[in-house]
Amino acid sequence: MRTRRKVRRRDQMEVGLIMVVGIMRLTLFLPENHSLKGKRQVLRAIKDRVRNKFNVSIAESDNHDMWQRAELGICQVGSDRGFVDQALREVVNFIDSLGLVPLGEEQLEIINY
Repeated sequence: MRTRRKVRRRDQMEVGLIMVVGIMRLTLFLPENHSLKGKRQVLRAIKDRVRNKFNVSIAESDNHDMWQRAELGICQVGSDRGFVDQALREVVNFIDSLGLVPLGEEQLEIINY
C-alpha cells in the first residue's frame, strides 16, 4: 500500500510541484436581447460550447438580473503559468469567434499555490 507524504510549501518550490489557478472574468453585452429567458438561452449556448471544447470551469458570476449584460467566470488549473494563461485566452478568442455576443471587459488573475 502506498503512503502519502505531507509536502511543505518550501519542498514544493524545490521539487516544482506548484499549482497555478487562472481566473478570467469576462463581461458580455447582449444588446438585442429583451428578456432574461433570451439571456439564459444565449449564455447556455456559450457555456455548453466552451465546456465541450475546453477543459475549464465556466459559470455566470454577476449581473444575473440585467438582461442585456452578463459576466462569466472562467477557471483553469494547471502546473504551468504559460499554459493556464494561453488556455484562458483561447477560451476568450473562441467565445469571440462564435459571434453570438460582443465582448466587453476581461480581467485575468493568475495565482500560484
